Amino acid sequence: MSLVEPSKNSGTGQHHDAADFHSEDSSYLEKRTLRKGSAGWVLLAGLGVSYVISGDYAGWNNGLAEGGFGGLLIAGVVIAGMYLAMVLGMAEMSSALPAAGGGYTFARRALGPWGGFATGTAILIEYAIAPAAIATFIGSYVESLNLFGITDGWWVYLAVYAIFIGIHLTGAGEALKAMFVITAIALVGLVIFAVSAVGLFDAGNLTDIAATDAVGASSFLPFGAFGIWAAVPFAIWFFLAVEGVPLAAEEAREPEKNVPRGIIISMLILIVTGAAVLFLATGALGAESLSTSGNPLVEALGDGTAAKVVNYIGLAGLVASFFSIMYAYSRQTFALSRAGYLPKNLSITNSRKAPTLALIVPGVIGFVLSLTGEGAMLLNMAVFGAAVSYVLMMVSHIVLRRREPEMKRPYRTPGGIVTTSFALVIAAAAVIATFLVDPVAALWTLIAFAAFMAYFGLYSRHHLVANSPDEEFAVLAKAEEDLD
Repeated sequence: MSLVEPSKNSGTGQHHDAADFHSEDSSYLEKRTLRKGSAGWVLLAGLGVSYVISGDYAGWNNGLAEGGFGGLLIAGVVIAGMYLAMVLGMAEMSSALPAAGGGYTFARRALGPWGGFATGTAILIEYAIAPAAIATFIGSYVESLNLFGITDGWWVYLAVYAIFIGIHLTGAGEALKAMFVITAIALVGLVIFAVSAVGLFDAGNLTDIAATDAVGASSFLPFGAFGIWAAVPFAIWFFLAVEGVPLAAEEAREPEKNVPRGIIISMLILIVTGAAVLFLATGALGAESLSTSGNPLVEALGDGTAAKVVNYIGLAGLVASFFSIMYAYSRQTFALSRAGYLPKNLSITNSRKAPTLALIVPGVIGFVLSLTGEGAMLLNMAVFGAAVSYVLMMVSHIVLRRREPEMKRPYRTPGGIVTTSFALVIAAAAVIATFLVDPVAALWTLIAFAAFMAYFGLYSRHHLVANSPDEEFAVLAKAEEDLD
């Protein structure tokens, strides 16, 4: 039952929290409904791994050029701690507020419409841009493998966007099952790599970058203490987008149980795979050579059969992340649109309960961005958007714990706000680090973020839908507060 009585006249409503709200009739929400019960915790854990697994195959190794093995290792440990703390906080919030908006839903309850939209926007920027970066990597893979005789990457970009949008339009259950199979193949590739790389491992290769004259420089930290800071954005690539699991809450079975379990298990798997490739790839090839590699796992194995197998499977890893992040951007767009923050037509679902325009419109934007071929810059733009959203989500957890201690929480974060405060501090540092590593990417992302916020301030905050699920969570909180 709706907490807000629907009105046939969408022009009437109420004003609070510096925004205007109205209620839509039942047909509005009927056209914007996702398929319930499509995923259990196994598929959700697979989704979390799928979001990230391309980061094990490529991208992280460029951090060796910024911090050396020691710098990237320390940054990786700190960032892994941040993500684990953040995931534990999100597990709690997703069990209490299971809706398709994910981080936006949490921030909307804690920080109001402005904070909710800011969080949703940062997440959407991350998820819309990351596939564009991955598309350029897929194009490079296809060209290097000489598949189908393709020598111009844009055909590949177009093909992967068209094919995978098409699969997603068949419905969440079918899409998640296809994603799970691709992810399993990518994990097999990492196992093959690990088994093969053990025999090539030489500890001396970890520290073969010559020490510079930077403060605190050594063979372990060739670029000094500052190198740790500079390596942070690349360490993030080991885990970027795992926080998207709660976006599947409305399509999960028993989301209050399965979403927390899925996101925590996926995070633990990713810690193991990230540590394995960092140590084994660097130890097999050497930090200096690996730091500029476009295909680090393959180059670390040399020219043997294992390298060829990993090379082909690496394409599956990239496809898995591309495919799953496409799911994430569509659900974030869907949730923001359904509540009126973005144009409402973006949240209309098809007969298979898939949000059609929420899949297509960001996909078109991503395809256009991929045509720049600037994979590294696009990657850093996605990292900047992610880091901003992490700050806002951790603030949301802290606010909800302090302001609503009696909220029903089927899962509770170990350590409470101490855990999420740690994640908050590191996430804030990561925002600053992205400016230091690639100020151009950070600036472009900031401009896009500002444009979204201007749209909200000038238009959409006057057209919010009070009886959308995410807004109803906030209405419930307001009603409980008034009763106290």
